[in-house]
Parts: sequence; C-alpha cells; structure tokens
Amino acid sequence: MQSNITLQDVFSAQQRIASVARQTPLLSSSSLSERTAADVYLKLENLQETGTFKVRGAANKILSLSEEQRARGVVTASTGNHGRAVSFVAKKVGIPAVVCISERVPQNKVEALRRNGAELVVEGHGQDEAAERAAALQAERGLIMVHPFDDPDVIAGQGTIALEMLNALPELDIILVPLSGGGLVSGIGLALKSAAPGVRVVGVSMERAPVMYHSLQAGHPVQMPEEDTLADSLLGGIGLENQYTFRLVQQFVDDVVLVSEEEIARGMAFLLREHNVVAEGAGAVGIAALLAGKVSNLGRKVGVVVSGGNVDVERLLKIAHA
Repeated sequence: MQSNITLQDVFSAQQRIASVARQTPLLSSSSLSERTAADVYLKLENLQETGTFKVRGAANKILSLSEEQRARGVVTASTGNHGRAVSFVAKKVGIPAVVCISERVPQNKVEALRRNGAELVVEGHGQDEAAERAAALQAERGLIMVHPFDDPDVIAGQGTIALEMLNALPELDIILVPLSGGGLVSGIGLALKSAAPGVRVVGVSMERAPVMYHSLQAGHPVQMPEEDTLADSLLGGIGLENQYTFRLVQQFVDDVVLVSEEEIARGMAFLLREHNVVAEGAGAVGIAALLAGKVSNLGRKVGVVVSGGNVDVERLLKIAHA
C-alpha cells in the first residue's frame, strides 16, 4: 500500500505554515566534521518559538481546518512538545485546545503548556493512556483530533524540514532524524526520497522502549511499557491501528540505530559545550549516534536534525558538569 501523502502536500504545507513556523538555521559543525571525516550540518529545530519541530505539523493540521472545525476546538495527546505546539497554534488562531498528557511529562513542559492557555488533562502513567483519554474526549465533546504523528497533515508539516535542508544543502548524502512515532522521519523521508532518492535516511531512537524499532523488527506495530529516559519526547507507542507512519517508515527509512542513556547525555553535553546549543535528550540522539560511531557510510554531506530544546535547565547543567 502506497502513501497518499505526496511531495506536493509538503510544498503546500510549507506555504501554509510560513507565518507560524520559522525556517531554522543549518549550522556547520567543525567539531563533528573532524570526528567523522565528513561535513556535518545541524538543523536547529530547537530554535522554533515552541522549542521543537512539532509546531510545523501542528500548524499545518490546524490551519487546514474549516471554520466549523476550528469552532469545535482541538484535542491531542502529548509527551509535552506536541501539546505545546498545538496549544501555541490554537492560541494564535483563537480556538480552544485540550491537551492530554501522562504523569511522566516533565514539569518544565507542563508549565509551558499552562502558559499557552491549554486545558490540561493528566491521565495515566504513559503516552498510550493519555492518547486513550484524548480519543474519549474527542468523541464526548466533538473535538478535532490533532494526532502527534499519525496524520497526513502533521506528516506533511514535518516534511517541510527536508525542503529547507535541500534548499540549503542540495548535495546532502545522509540525514539522521530522531525517531519515535515516526511523524518527523516519515515527512522528512517522503520529501527527501521524492526529491533526491539517493539520500539515506537514518532514524535514531533511545535503547529504552523504542517502540517503532521493535515494530519494524516484528513487521507490525507492537506495544511496550515505557521506561524512564533522557529522551522523554521519544516515549510512547505508535498505535496498534497505525494508519500512516509505520508503513512510511518501512518505505522511506534506510536504517534505525539505538543510543544508550550515556550516549544521549554525551550528545547533549557536546552540543552545549561545542556549539552553545541547548538540546533535550530527544533532540541530541542524532549527535549521540555520530559520537558513538553507530552510523556507517556517512558520505560527504551529513545532516542531523536537532529536533528540540525543551529541557529542564538544572538537568542540562548537571549533565554538562558530569
């Protein structure tokens, strides 16, 4: 079964979200280039106004809604960053937003959600339970679901990162992308493989409960209990009834690598020390994979998506001083 999301959808998303999402910088990393014998460039999505790439997909979905749909309001489940993006865009366009989160969401992300004026619902010990609550509220109140990853508009919105990458670096050989539910890597993979089929797409997940990785190994979506990890934004399942991202990852992602907690911490500290870049654990997994030598055949031009920077400052300083 082929995807019904096209490169044209990604270009349409780019135009639609231009007033909300920033075109983020592509930073050349001499430090990583020396270590890898390749030219390494960092796509700094941590510099989005909401601190992560998630604003792209959220904006594309919400701005695609009809006036009648907007009036009903939106609902989502989130590990923090997607909810922040949804509430940010909803506030901009003047519609109500409900965000369901689990007890695992870090306090700094909870506070950011409250600042955006979202109705916050805390449900269960993991993302899957929060998602069940969001689905129940959708049915009860007639809200519009803004899925964190398994939605064509969200996927197309995340794919706009690839358009910016190719515009700035048309000779790109490989890109490393944080991998959780697969919305980010699906959008990027679809756009890159459509425009430049030779570019390798590598997903990077943490070793602790990487659901998409194990789903790919099994050949179908699986469920796993969540575990504590520095890459908390990558937690959660992909949904046993996954409609889009599982097969898009199968189709467009060339490899998936896993990084340990120690490697993630090293990546976060490296970005802070070498580039003054604040990255949360999920945002640093690509750097972690490079530093650990876990990606082979890099080619000459390497892109790494630094997906977000919403990390507790005390935690980051503790990691940097370790």
